[in-house]
Amino acid sequence: MCGIAGWIDWETDLAQERRTLSAMNEPLTCRGPDATGAWVTHTTALLHQRLCVVDPAGGSQPMMIENGEHKYVIVYNGELYNTPELRNELLGRGHTFRSHSDTEVLLTAFIEWGAACVERFNGIFAFAIWSEREQSLFMARDRLGVKPLFYAERNGSFLFGSELKALLANPLVQPEIDSEGLAEIFALGPARTPGNGIFRNVSEVKPGYWMRFDRNGLRLHPYWTLRSQPHEDDFETTVATIRELFQDTVRRQLIADVPVCTLLSGGLDSSAITAVAAEEFKKTGLGAIRTFSVDYVDNDIHFTQNQFQPDADAPWILRVSESLGTHHQRFEFDTPELVDALTSAMRARDLPGMADVDASLLLFCREIKKQATVALSGECADEVFGGYPWFHRQEALHAGTFPWSLKLAERVKIMSPALKDRISPEKYVAARYDETLSEVPRLTGESAQEARIREMFYLNLTRWMPTLLDRKDRMSMATGLEVRVPFCDHRLVEYVWNVPWTMKNCHNQAKGIFRRAMKGLLPADVLARRKSPYPKTHNPAYLKMCRDGMLRIVADPSSPILPLLDVAKLKEIAEQSKGHLDMPWFGQLMNVPALFAYITQIDTWLREYRVVIR
Repeated sequence: MCGIAGWIDWETDLAQERRTLSAMNEPLTCRGPDATGAWVTHTTALLHQRLCVVDPAGGSQPMMIENGEHKYVIVYNGELYNTPELRNELLGRGHTFRSHSDTEVLLTAFIEWGAACVERFNGIFAFAIWSEREQSLFMARDRLGVKPLFYAERNGSFLFGSELKALLANPLVQPEIDSEGLAEIFALGPARTPGNGIFRNVSEVKPGYWMRFDRNGLRLHPYWTLRSQPHEDDFETTVATIRELFQDTVRRQLIADVPVCTLLSGGLDSSAITAVAAEEFKKTGLGAIRTFSVDYVDNDIHFTQNQFQPDADAPWILRVSESLGTHHQRFEFDTPELVDALTSAMRARDLPGMADVDASLLLFCREIKKQATVALSGECADEVFGGYPWFHRQEALHAGTFPWSLKLAERVKIMSPALKDRISPEKYVAARYDETLSEVPRLTGESAQEARIREMFYLNLTRWMPTLLDRKDRMSMATGLEVRVPFCDHRLVEYVWNVPWTMKNCHNQAKGIFRRAMKGLLPADVLARRKSPYPKTHNPAYLKMCRDGMLRIVADPSSPILPLLDVAKLKEIAEQSKGHLDMPWFGQLMNVPALFAYITQIDTWLREYRVVIR
């Protein structure tokens, strides 16, 4: 994994813009702490920060290949998991290789197949390839959007980067937001509409898209989308296929020239990945795989069971680790650390995010990085197999809005009248929701129930999952840790997409078919464990610190967020929170403390990034 950035300009001599180019590249050092590189001509600059994972000696970037009279240069962030197959096919077509890096394979694949190369890739990627002869830039992003890629056009110039901070380091891109950006932050946030870069006239390449920029302008093209078709396999064949795809995916994603580990929560998803990884480690003579988990000071005292978190992780982590023979280590963070890390987490995202869920992951990744460079995570299994409560609760399933944001009315109450008038939050969210449903690939003859479930899967895969992938990428890469997500393998997603709900939910059990597919790999009690989301702190001190921090902000006349808030309503919520106040305003985990933390992150973001509201 790496950080990439670039600048194309037909009028400015970029060879004279070294200071600005350095300013764009430097903020990405955390994504690629091992090496830095640049390829610069009068019109083109490609920038790279490298995290060495495969072929440290041969994978340096920017990488150039000359093919006859053609010269191609690539900067690339990601991993291809089918590199051996692609390399063999390209060798058969007469190509040669000077390294065993996937970067060289990817660039050679583009030389051979052009834009169609992306359809052959199995992996996570965001890359840019400059063709010197054609004077054109080709960029692409992986099918599910695991790796980020932002861009902006300014007066004929084209800029791109792995993160927003790379664009904002160029004076052509100013930290301005308009009504749409405000609506994204206050009505949808921390989710984002696909393609929306929040800042004015800044966009993100959508998952499954490629784009080309040349003197004729910009062209965007979708190369992948979900396709709905009848599922022909019987139940046992479906179970076997899921098992085979999953095992193959995990094995492919274990390949690296650096230490590899897994994140283990004791839940079904992370345990399944760990089971396959542990078996592969033993088979190849690598010994016990390292596993890591996260917890919080005094959670053993303050944890209380609820509908979303039925039990604590710790006993289950021990159960799985002992069963699989992993070398396990647990990290524990205290409340002051979590609160302090809220600012670092915002900087990693360049936006306000998932509050303590972001902050704790950042701290977690920072510790893991001291012992490993690559980690496999169980992220996104619930989107693929339907594990979230909103797949199973009728009131959420048929709410007519994004099921992770059922408390929009409560969010609107904390907005100032001026902000409400400006962004029309209810209308904005409704429009984004209707827009999503209009994209759903329908299946003729499907029952009303199956059609609604298909809509719910589409909502989750294209609107909720990107929020979690953003979080995972930014928090991990901020520490130089590469996190891979096997459940985002497009082959698995495509297959499971068309499996009927009666199969997915077999035995009336969330992710029932995946549990069945993992039978024999994990202990029966682990297979039967109910979903428990990413762990959060239950310490009441966290609520107090977040509440006090928010109150300090609203008491400060210089706080830039004040014109956007109903301060009296926020103070009322703060007072109510001294007792018991249950207001899950986003997702399953983000309750009142996270609301206060989110407001704090917005204020810090407005200050530090000097955001101008237009």
